[in-house]
Formats: sequence, structure tokens, C-alpha cells
Amino acid sequence: MAGKNNKKIKQKKIMQKNTNPWLEAFRRLIKSRIGVAGLTVIFLLLLVAVFAPVLAPYDPLKTNIMARYKAPSSEHLLGTDGMGRDILSRIIFGSRISLQVGLISVSLALIFGVGFGLVAGFYGGKVDMIIMRLMDIMLAFPSILLAIAIVAILGPQLKNAMLAIGIINIPRFARIIRSSVLSIKESEYISAARALGAGDMRILFKHILPNAMAPLIVQTTLSIATAILEAAALSFLGLGAQPPSPEWGAMLSDARSSLQKAPWVATFPGLAIIFGVLGFNLLGDGLRDALDPKMKNV
Repeated sequence: MAGKNNKKIKQKKIMQKNTNPWLEAFRRLIKSRIGVAGLTVIFLLLLVAVFAPVLAPYDPLKTNIMARYKAPSSEHLLGTDGMGRDILSRIIFGSRISLQVGLISVSLALIFGVGFGLVAGFYGGKVDMIIMRLMDIMLAFPSILLAIAIVAILGPQLKNAMLAIGIINIPRFARIIRSSVLSIKESEYISAARALGAGDMRILFKHILPNAMAPLIVQTTLSIATAILEAAALSFLGLGAQPPSPEWGAMLSDARSSLQKAPWVATFPGLAIIFGVLGFNLLGDGLRDALDPKMKNV
């Protein structure tokens, strides 16, 4: 009898582990071709960024006037630009800048957006009205124009571009968290927590925020893709990374005058942007399906 009871206890523990919602979501993500494709692309991008000094065949900033506009060859796999710099090396080091921009700017938007959304949704009333009207005003402007205005005021630098991208993404996170808080705060377990004497901060960060993580994770992934694209656009306009920084958007900007005689100078940085943005978008789509409760039985 003791042996049977032990087996039952072990089976219950296994079932409890298997019913972990995050574990189930991860399993669904791994089964998703789109999610796996996104993970693969991002993993490759991270490897390139981490091992850039090892993978890059040349110094990305070193110029060589004698090697200007060389076509792709065994010496320079992706050719050279107007200053004789190796394009492959610049793209490899540029992955560091793009990932840095995406992670830092989205982290900034995440911190403030989640804070505003939690306060607005939880307390409601005038606080909710003031915060959400401010978010609506920010959303009324096209995001790229608002980013350009912010960078124009602060000055054309990469750190200012990251700040601008973070600011324009705050309303997205605030609205998502607010909508989740409005539905979660009416749940019975929130009422039970209040009855047990839990304070506002404990309810917000222990009960509400963990249950609002699913849409937040998806939005974070998709926002990183958007941030990479917006950073490239700002750098293309001369408001982001400044020469000779090997940022993908800045490389496209430098290639505008040589599109006809040296199309590879613009083609490969453009493909790098597409590759990076596509990876995060695919992962975001995979996470959306994996974290959707309706997909549990699929």
C-alpha cells in the first residue's frame, strides 16, 4: 500500500509539472514552425553580435581608398563601400548596435509603459483619464515623426535616438497593461487578497502583473523589431548613429549616391535589417499563438 501511495504522489507531482502554463506555452512554441524560425534567426543574430571581433574579417572602421567600391569577391565577400571598408565586417558589428538599440529602447518603454498602465487601470477615475489622454496625444502623432521631433530637440546621436524610440513606444505598453488590469482586478482572487489585508503594491506586482505577462511578452518581442526598423530610419535620415558607426541604417544612407555603380553597398545592409526584423516578428507571432489560451488543446 505504501508503494502504491508513493506512485500516486509521484504521478500527481508529474501532472502538476506538466500543467505548468509557462511550460505548456514553451512546448507549443517549440512545436510552432514560425516560432522556431524566429528563435533560430534571433539566436544567429546574437551569436554574430557576441562574436563580432572573431567573425569579422576586417576592421569595420578602417578605410582603404585603393579598395573603393570593390565588388563581392573572395577577398571581400560582400564587397566594399565608398571608403574601401569591408561591408561584411560592418554588417557584423552593426548587429551589436541594432540589438543594443532594440533592447535598451524597448526596456525603457516597458518600464514606463507598464508603470503608467498599472496605475491607470488599477486606480481608475481622474488618474486613469489623465494618463490615458496623455497616451492618446502621443498616439495621435505618427511614431516616426514624433521620434524625429524628439531627436531634433535633443541632438542627432544614437543615445538620443534610443530615448526617442523608447518614448514613442510607451503608449503601446501602457494601453495593453491597462486593458489587462481592468479585467484582472475584478477577479475573485483579487477580492480575496484584499480581504486578507494585501496592500495595493502587493496586489499589483504579485497578483495582477504576473497574470498580465502573456500579452506583454508578445508586445515586447514585436516592439524590438519595430525599434530596430525605427533606429535604421533615424540613422538613414542622419538623426541616429553618426559616421563612421557601422549602423545598418547609416550604411544605407551612405550608399544612396552609389546605387547604380555599386548596388551591393545598399543591398546587404538592407537585407540585414530585413533579417533582424523578420526574426523578432516571427518569434512574436509564435509567442502569440503559444501564449493564447485558446491554443491549449491544439
